[in-house]
Amino acid sequence: MLIGIIGAPNKGKSTLFSALTMHDAQVADYPFTTIDPNKGLTYVAVECPEKRLGTKCNPRNSLCVEGTRYVPVNIVDVAGLVEGASEGKGMGNQFLNDLSIADALMLVVDASGRTDSSGNPCSNCNPVDDVNMVNDELHKWLAGIIKKHIKAISRREDGIDALYEILTGMKITRAEIEDTINELKLSSSRINWDDAQIYKFAEKLIEISKPVLVVANKYDLDTATAKANVESLKENFKDVEWCSAVIEYALRKANEKGVIKYSPGMKSFEILNSEISEDQKKALSFMANFIKGEGTHVQDVINYIVFKLLKEIVVYPVEDENKFADHFGNVLPDAILVPEGSTAYDLAMKIHTDIGNNMLYAVDAVKKVRLAKNYVLKDGDIIKIVSAAKR
Repeated sequence: MLIGIIGAPNKGKSTLFSALTMHDAQVADYPFTTIDPNKGLTYVAVECPEKRLGTKCNPRNSLCVEGTRYVPVNIVDVAGLVEGASEGKGMGNQFLNDLSIADALMLVVDASGRTDSSGNPCSNCNPVDDVNMVNDELHKWLAGIIKKHIKAISRREDGIDALYEILTGMKITRAEIEDTINELKLSSSRINWDDAQIYKFAEKLIEISKPVLVVANKYDLDTATAKANVESLKENFKDVEWCSAVIEYALRKANEKGVIKYSPGMKSFEILNSEISEDQKKALSFMANFIKGEGTHVQDVINYIVFKLLKEIVVYPVEDENKFADHFGNVLPDAILVPEGSTAYDLAMKIHTDIGNNMLYAVDAVKKVRLAKNYVLKDGDIIKIVSAAKR
């Protein structure tokens, strides 16, 4: 899974990336600061089953902090898009292409309204305009790819297959192409759509294949204005979340240096080092007041996109259903993200193709009951796969 961070320049994308990954991406207040895509790992947060099992876990592929399991997700931050990027303006298609293999997108805007769609300082700018501009560039980019190949596509009897061959490298499925064509009632044989039809197709296909979460960042700069802008965004777009990336990043840094005790998503923190300056005390006081009750929402952003937009669930494969452990004795060693509707067989194939191909049945490790290969997994399931294959 790969989540892409996209948006106009100077909206705090790199700060959000750094907060999510604790990687110091280059940050500055001018367009095209990020020249190469920054790639890293972030984490979704869920309650670890160790609480209900009354045992302590030993994670291998994830982290567990005081009963919260943090499951890794790949993330990429690309340079700010400006109007005309789809035609090569700024860094142009280079960065749009970097997002072609993303499964979903975070479209970051300035909730405070203090930067325009080119990243320049302004007062009372409308973040709705930023979303429309970036979406338009995304749609034009995909439409441009289709236009480039339209002559070859028009010669094919099966237009869906023709489009799939061109778009498969962008993590777009044949089913998504077919659904888009059917929804728009477009022809699918010897496709020769006009420019308007191509654009509509590109617009709907991105909506289906790469869901977008609008992230209203910089909520801490002017909360009253930010609240109004977030409401406006929610009136115009389906999926919207707000956050303060800079406060989250500062808190994670302070925790890393032992100044405070803080975990992502928390709504409070504990000061561990009393020997700090007055300026640091004032900053911590401001941040404590800001996160009280709701937090920074940065963790909510990644959880929203993975669990609500991509509809993933977390399951825990084990080898010993009595001890909830692997063959080394690690309790709840792995937390694995799978799409809603996945079966026990799908999980087996994800663990290893040999295990999947030779799967006999599964076991619900909590209920100690046998499950068929077509058992539909539920969020939080702890599953043993019984296979004829040797591990």
